[in-house]
Amino acid sequence: MAFESLSEKLQNVFKKLRSKGLLTEEDVKTALKEVKMALLEADVNFKVVKNFTRSIQEKAIGQDVMSGLNPGQTVIKLVHDELVETMGKEITELPLKPGNEITVLMMVGLQGAGKTTTTAKLAGKLKSAGRRPLCVACDVYRPAAIRQLQVVGEKVGVEVFSMGDKAKPVDIAKAAVSHAKSQGLNVVLLDTAGRLHIDEGMMGELSEIKQNVNVDRTILVADAMTGQDAVNVAKAFTEKVGIDGIILTKLDGDSRGGAALSIRDVTGKPIYYAGMGEKLDDLEPFHPDRMASRILGMGDVLSLIEKAEASIDKEKAEELSRKFKKMDFDFNDYLTSFDQMNNMGGIGSILKMLPGVNAKGMDLDEMVDEKAMERTKAIILSMTEQERRNPGLLNPSRKARIARGAGVDISEVNRLVKQFEQTKKMMKQMPGLAGGKAGKRGRFSLPFGL
Repeated sequence: MAFESLSEKLQNVFKKLRSKGLLTEEDVKTALKEVKMALLEADVNFKVVKNFTRSIQEKAIGQDVMSGLNPGQTVIKLVHDELVETMGKEITELPLKPGNEITVLMMVGLQGAGKTTTTAKLAGKLKSAGRRPLCVACDVYRPAAIRQLQVVGEKVGVEVFSMGDKAKPVDIAKAAVSHAKSQGLNVVLLDTAGRLHIDEGMMGELSEIKQNVNVDRTILVADAMTGQDAVNVAKAFTEKVGIDGIILTKLDGDSRGGAALSIRDVTGKPIYYAGMGEKLDDLEPFHPDRMASRILGMGDVLSLIEKAEASIDKEKAEELSRKFKKMDFDFNDYLTSFDQMNNMGGIGSILKMLPGVNAKGMDLDEMVDEKAMERTKAIILSMTEQERRNPGLLNPSRKARIARGAGVDISEVNRLVKQFEQTKKMMKQMPGLAGGKAGKRGRFSLPFGL
């Protein structure tokens, strides 16, 4: 995720502190200098870093850290608490009007921040929560943006209102609100035009919409990968148009992540959601405490549990569990476990939320061979239904046919069958065990490798 580099640097600082029996005031100052450098390298705003380290130093010295049983961990807690304070203390929910009253959300941001996709993601999330959303294509300058919103809107099952690329954005917004009223919809999401940079025409257009439509919340969609630039963009939108909250995108794809640590402090506006991937359900409520834990390599088990509850088919999971207990599972169950895991974002996504994984500086790309997993799935899908249910049928000629169908060498088919047999054998020896490590060189090539 976005904080892997920062997390690793902070862990190295804390490792030095843990090695000391007692800490002096000088130890704290030295450690905080390193924390300061780590934050600056993560592209955190300079003023935010200065206030951050000064606050920790004052608290550390004032709390008699020097005489604690584990002073290093006391400093870690202070850093954690300060991270939470900087990012907003607690989750801020997006305010929506009750019942059938219409809430109008105006989505704004620069081109390339992922605004159109985020609009659909948010609409899908609101629909899952029982709302009746309407996406509105107000970007008339890029016909592709209208089509994009229609495509992603269809994927999340939300209606998209469009008047083409000839009408004025303000007229589209007004007509969309009227349409929502007539159709009994209660959330209107205006996907406005982005620009490559902030200009007066862009800001004037947004102001015109706000003057003619009762916009309840103006939400800035900002690209976390742009670091300090995202903070500057947020500041400009706050001053020129006025924003009520922020959605940070691409928090899964950058090594710095400084925007998340700066944007709340600089703008005074809450972060509502964080985009953690390209899938349409990869939009998470922004929990400052959980994000702080991820930054410090402590994992995010609560988010993992919530993700599992939302993504996993409980009936299938219970059926799979029953089969495991009876030692009656087959290759169809491998496919089911693949699907369950993919719904949660894949093994890599799961591992990143586990405590200590980032802290140990693990190379998740090296540990998790996603391509090998796809090849495994292709092999199973090349089997007949009968072969999947009864792997004992897999003689050399059948294996050769399966290898050709999957586009792999027959040795990979043999390896998968052998792993299947070993898994079953191991589970018989250790009742209740739902899997074991598979693959080679420490990679996870099967869903049971977790």
